[in-house]
Amino acid sequence: MISDKKNISLLADIFVKSGLENIVISPGSRNAPIVLSFANNPKINAFSIIDERSAAFFALGISLHTKKTTAIACTSGSAALNYAPAIAEAYYQKIPLLIITADRPKYLIDIGDGQTIKQKNVFKNYIKKSYELPENLDSPKRFEKAEEIINKALEHCLYPEPGPVHINIPFDEPIYGITKEKISGRYFESTINKAKKDDENSIKIIADELNKSSKVMIIAGQNQPNEKLNSTLTSLAKHNNITILSETTSNIQNPLFIDTIDNIISTITDEDALDFKPEILVTYGGQVVSKMIKKYLRKMKPKLHWHISHSGQNMDTYQCSTKPIGIDPEIFFKTLLQNLNPSKSNYSKIWSKKKTVTTNLKNEYLDKIAYCDLKLIDFILHNITDGTTIHLGNSTPVRYSQLFGSRANITYQSNRGVSGIDGQVSTALGYSYFSNKSNIIITGDLGFLYDSNSLMNYYLVPNLKIIVINNQGGGIFRYIPGPDTTPNLEKFFETKHSWNAKYICKAFDVDYNQISANDDFRSKVLSFLNRQTDKTSLLEVHTPNEKNAMVLREYFKYLQNGADYSCNDK
Repeated sequence: MISDKKNISLLADIFVKSGLENIVISPGSRNAPIVLSFANNPKINAFSIIDERSAAFFALGISLHTKKTTAIACTSGSAALNYAPAIAEAYYQKIPLLIITADRPKYLIDIGDGQTIKQKNVFKNYIKKSYELPENLDSPKRFEKAEEIINKALEHCLYPEPGPVHINIPFDEPIYGITKEKISGRYFESTINKAKKDDENSIKIIADELNKSSKVMIIAGQNQPNEKLNSTLTSLAKHNNITILSETTSNIQNPLFIDTIDNIISTITDEDALDFKPEILVTYGGQVVSKMIKKYLRKMKPKLHWHISHSGQNMDTYQCSTKPIGIDPEIFFKTLLQNLNPSKSNYSKIWSKKKTVTTNLKNEYLDKIAYCDLKLIDFILHNITDGTTIHLGNSTPVRYSQLFGSRANITYQSNRGVSGIDGQVSTALGYSYFSNKSNIIITGDLGFLYDSNSLMNYYLVPNLKIIVINNQGGGIFRYIPGPDTTPNLEKFFETKHSWNAKYICKAFDVDYNQISANDDFRSKVLSFLNRQTDKTSLLEVHTPNEKNAMVLREYFKYLQNGADYSCNDK
């Protein structure tokens, strides 16, 4: 049995024919036709999650893991607005989401009817496309129009790069009618240019520029694991004139890569800044966590900068863009490698030397300091089992992880499209649900508490472990310059509190564990990481909030002082 509303039944039919199968639905009444047509289709996995904000991030996590479009559906009114944070994240992180919102008919808008807002184009700044299905498919022309809209919406979710697409659907009453009549629509292959490819000649021109340069820098932004791309970049990194900077969320790994950017940039003095400055910059992928590299390159601008992406988007992070290149990064770097000739240079060597020096200093410093966030996160990251997916919460966990480099056989995920604290746990849950491997999310106390509705969820899985680092507030605001100079630090920036996760876990049947500042954190962390459970488990680790910021400031001073000495010691 499906809804007797032909527009939504047609959407469900084409949804299945396109190879999609997952939808996350939040309860309501106006979206009853969506429930009837999707939840009763045996070829569709329909998830029911109450909180729309959490539901959308859960769907985002599903899409991240399955690499397919996931649909989200809700009732009319403010329910749709709760999707906005996840939609913005999907837009900037390039994750495919199909947003289906139930609406009142046009004649009921703005006349005081309940649960009614202006929903058409409501997400216009953060979606690739927005459509509205005809309410009645009472003629062949309207039916064909609806088919066209649905197909366009589905293809725009993926091409030329993934992202969110919105379909608004007005439903007039009655809305609970059902029928046995099957609605069948046409699914046609994408007509969109799937990859805007610059020809090989363009890449050869770029290769010629790289061959003439002694200082080439490649920066990998946020990206999903890609073995072929990793291998090609490893070959490029063997060229003396090329250095490759990466982050944990870049998901590439090789000892040749500079994967501790902030450690190195923090030690570059005015005297040696020109030695490290690239002449040519090539970038790919999404957002970069490091503020230090952004500041450095915006000041020390390279002569040429090409950003590589499927769509040819001009993501001018470093404010020195020459030209965006519309091609798959894997294809670009493979073709580039074939056209490069080794250039005499010591550019990669000076970056490598800095990495060695700062890594040794980092290890020295960690041995000296007492228990704090820095020591704790280092221990956690180095004791997580191979094959695990680590979900890094904003804002301090993902920043701390960049100080320790990337591990082979580990996948790193983080909501760095917009970098908000909302939806971190929900995203990890959606990802973990379809994963047969270990998943661990490391998040701060505010990030967890803000997303605690993520646990109000029927789909909690034992392969997800949650680590909450509770330093009684937003620790980042004690570190970044500014908040600590105001009288409002504790109440309005840090939002100091004495809350914990114990009773939240009890309410939702999550296995709860904790570590206090006086406990042996090493043995308890190892016990938690290695414990087998039959449900989602959480470890709350309490750390000294005032000490954390001081330790981190002193960390960078230690690197600067030690690097100056070590690098000048001939």
